[in-house]
Amino acid sequence: MIQRNLDGNSIIIRLEMKTKTINFGEVASAISQAGGDIVAIDVISTNQDITVRDLTVAVSHADDNKKIVETVRNLNGVSIINVSDRTFLLHLGGKIEIAPKSPINNREDLSRVYTPDVARVCNAIAEEPQKAYSLTIKRNTVAVVSDGSAVLGLGNIGPRAAMPVMEGKAMLFKQLAGVDAFPICLETQDTEEIIRTIKAISPAFGGINLEDISSPRCFEIERRLNEELDIPVFHDDQHGTAVVLYAGLINALKLVGKSLENTKIVVCGIGAAGVACSNILLSAGAKNLIGVDREGALVRTETYDNPIWQDYAERTNPNLQTGSLYEVIKDADIFIGLSRGNLLTREHIMTMAKDPIVFAMANPVPEIMPSEVEDIVAVMATGRSDYPNQINNVLCFPGMFRAALDCRASEINEAMKLAAATAIASSISDEERTKYYIIPSVFNDRVVKSIRERVIEAALQTGVARRVPRKSSDISG
Repeated sequence: MIQRNLDGNSIIIRLEMKTKTINFGEVASAISQAGGDIVAIDVISTNQDITVRDLTVAVSHADDNKKIVETVRNLNGVSIINVSDRTFLLHLGGKIEIAPKSPINNREDLSRVYTPDVARVCNAIAEEPQKAYSLTIKRNTVAVVSDGSAVLGLGNIGPRAAMPVMEGKAMLFKQLAGVDAFPICLETQDTEEIIRTIKAISPAFGGINLEDISSPRCFEIERRLNEELDIPVFHDDQHGTAVVLYAGLINALKLVGKSLENTKIVVCGIGAAGVACSNILLSAGAKNLIGVDREGALVRTETYDNPIWQDYAERTNPNLQTGSLYEVIKDADIFIGLSRGNLLTREHIMTMAKDPIVFAMANPVPEIMPSEVEDIVAVMATGRSDYPNQINNVLCFPGMFRAALDCRASEINEAMKLAAATAIASSISDEERTKYYIIPSVFNDRVVKSIRERVIEAALQTGVARRVPRKSSDISG
């Protein structure tokens, strides 16, 4: 049965029907057989011979749109006037805008917000640059920066095609945490040019959110910017995923009665997210963590052309296990997948330790589908919204930047990431926690407030906070 989801995959078909040739029941039946579900009908005009209607049709997948349109077009007595995709309609003209905080109604207002009175504010900032935080938008702004080289699962589609994603992220920043974020999509994929550009625009922003920049360039870009800027730089694809993953593991381990220190963890896919996920688990106390990529288990006795892999191998796999994923997954307590779909079978999961925890986060197809192993895993998580326990970066970055901006942190360090993960995990009480509920909803209003409080505390304790904010959890910005 097709779910009625007006906010998801749906189209609006405006059609003209010759009433003497075809009736509406025939049209509705054809749409249903093609996989569509008519969820709204609007009569635009009607007379003795012709009726014009708008049909809102929900579909199970966007790929079904074309099939439904062709089915309707082939009906005798029906002409299609227009087809509108609801998702495309939402994007017309972009999804965000800039609005003034106070109106300009007269000459006096104009002189205060612009010339000549604004000169006094400029001089105050020139004499004391830190006043930019109190006298400009800097204190509440984040640049969402991408070069379009690794957008979602679409790959290297370029900066213009990346804009809708960055706009969407800006919307989430504002709605969930009151942060003003701006999409900055760069027409370059040169590492040095990206670094120079971000440094050049940094005076206007309180933080930098790197997004959808391909590995391994993303490591160097983030490292250099953290060294050379005095505002927090956070690559969400890496660290946002890591924070939410660790939050889920905190609750999953409580369910099975195991500790992170005493578990065998296999991480498959040692790219940007895989390295970040491994790093946060090592910081949290993991001892026996094995990374696996195309060449099998990474081990310090080997030499790798990729310097990221070489460093990774030096810090992991204490028992020097070698072999393929299917060999090292044996007796593992936890599997973390950041690789590709359909990589594992039920038989592979059955070789894991008792009460296995499986985080299969490849998108859109997980390393193994939950339906294949639901009866043999203790806890299952994916990156998909249509299954329980979605590992979703949205749970992390709004609260993380809200905290970093409010305490004017110079960086986002490992202690702050661990604090954010703990905050997310604690949003689910002991009574609420089940194998199907280890990660809170992105609309849980406790999450951002809890992250803010704990991350600010961690920033103060580690000496990267330059301001002690008010105790209130107000996130209005």
